Formats: sequence, structure tokens, C-alpha cells
Amino acid sequence: MPLTRIKIENFTVFEDITIPFSKGLNILVGENGMGKTHVMKLAYAACQSRKHDVSFSQKTTMLFRPDQSGIGRLVNRNKNGENTARVLVESDIAQIGMSFSTKTKKWDAEVKSEEKWEKQMSGTTSVFIPAKEILSNAWNLDAAVKMGNVEFDDTYLDIIAAAKIDISTDVDSVARKKYLKILQKISNGKVTVQDDRFYLKPGTQAKLEFNLVAEGIRKIALLWQLIKNGTLEKGSVLFWDEPEANINPKYIPVLAELLIMLEKEGVQIFVSTHDYFLSKYIEVKREKDSDVQYISLYKDEKNQVQCEIAKEFELLEHNTIMDTFRQLYREEIGVALK
Repeated sequence: MPLTRIKIENFTVFEDITIPFSKGLNILVGENGMGKTHVMKLAYAACQSRKHDVSFSQKTTMLFRPDQSGIGRLVNRNKNGENTARVLVESDIAQIGMSFSTKTKKWDAEVKSEEKWEKQMSGTTSVFIPAKEILSNAWNLDAAVKMGNVEFDDTYLDIIAAAKIDISTDVDSVARKKYLKILQKISNGKVTVQDDRFYLKPGTQAKLEFNLVAEGIRKIALLWQLIKNGTLEKGSVLFWDEPEANINPKYIPVLAELLIMLEKEGVQIFVSTHDYFLSKYIEVKREKDSDVQYISLYKDEKNQVQCEIAKEFELLEHNTIMDTFRQLYREEIGVALK
């Protein structure tokens, strides 16, 4: 039950935008401040609200963490006087929406179609991997956040919980074994959890605390764990914010290949990136029947965030990654000619 579209009005950086989603792999690109992560957080909040004890509006608040948990602070500060935000997320079979104003208290937004959404989307699982690796700091983090000693948004708490549980119901499938074999070679080990602490066990060697492992390897190990424990299966939705961050460039092709493989197995994927190589490797390694689309977020002449959709990376007219790459090429040629 993949997500098909999101419509956002007067929310954070957005005034009025509608973004169609591919049922396969969605790559969001654009400059900083265009709202790539905001789109993914809203879509993730909608996926999480398929649980009967999770509210779309409250989850959104816990993902964005505005002051005093006031969802009204997420209303766009535009100049047209509109003080009401509206969000609508649609799947192929259901939809869920909410609206709130600058005067809305806490997360008391008006949510529509929540019960139907819960029923229709009950079989959908989702996971959000934030840009910063967090498993090395997992011990007692949930309790510390609840005590108010530290503040992390729910993407960090949720990914720790997802990495700890084991929802797999059978032996590793052929596809899962294929993923795990590739990832294990990169991470040089398997992930283990003991007393709420994460470790990497390299073969027959003694386990290593996660904070003693390079951050790039930790991110690969996290992906290994999510596949191993059954979180990423057919019908699930993966959100990954800047997967290329702190990863050795030589592993980028492998990462692109794994994303394509997961898409082929029926996982809907949302990735935000600033990386030329990841964007291009996905294009190079995709198969003819791969369902991949690039979503470019940019500001128009009225300074409003808009979106552009293309099936190929280089077909995007608003493409800051390619613009920078071309500028570098021109400067390199200029230096060579001198």
C-alpha cells in the first residue's frame, strides 16, 4: 500500500505544493532549506499513524519538536496573512489529512479520515533513518529524552526501537541473504544488542562497542540490522535522510545497488541527498522496469518552494547538484587551459 501523493499548504517552508510519489524509489534533491526532510517527516508521520495509539498530529509534533510542542509554530510565516496549515497524505487506497492554525494548542490539530487510514494501512510498516547515526548513543536515550535531559526528535528514538526488535517470522529469504552478504562484507561483521547497547561483531573476533566503529560503517551495519530483523520487507516504507553522509565513497555504488534491490522487492523508498555519485549510481544501476523518480525542490521567482519530477537525474531542469558539477568541470578546464 504505497504512498502516492502529499499536498502541503502553509507548512514550514511550503506555501502550496503537491508532490506525487513513485511506488518505488523517490530521490529528493535540492538546496538546503527547501524542505526535503520536512516532506519525508510528514510522510513518515502519516505511515506511523496507521497505529491506533499514534496520532498524525502528535507524531508530526514529535518529529519536528517545535517549542512547547506547539504544532501551530509549524505554520508558514508567509506574508499573505494565511494562518492555517493543511497537510494531506494519500496512498493508493486511503488518505489522511490535518489542519491547524497558529492558535492551535499543543498538537490539537483537526485530523480527518484517521480511523479509515488506520484500517486500510494497518499492514504497512515504516522506518526513518536520520542523517546522524544514533545507535552508538542508544543506551538509555529514551529515558533521558522523557526526563528532559536531552532533546531528540522521534526519528532517533524510533530507529533505535526498530533496530532492537526482531519481527522476522522465518529463516532468511533468498533476497534477504543476498542483501546481508553484501552488507556484511562492508561492515565486516554482524550487529548484536546486549543490555540496550549495540555492538558490531567482526567474525570470530570479540564484539566492538558501536562508538568504537567508524560512523560510515555504523550506518551500513544499521541497514544490515533492519534487513536482518525483518523491518525492511515487501510492503514496508523506508525513509533515509542523506544516506551518503560519512560513508566511504567507494561504498556509494553498493548503497545504490541495495536501494534498487529493495525497490525490486516491494519496499517503497524515500531518500534525500546532496550527493552527485549516489544520484547518478542509482540511475546507472536501475533496471528497465525499476520504478525510480527524482524530485527536485526549488524556489520560483516568487520565492515559493516548487517541485519538479523527472525519471532521469539529468532531465531535471532545477538541479543544483548537476549545476555544481558542471561549474567544477568548467573551472577544471579553465585551470588546464592556463
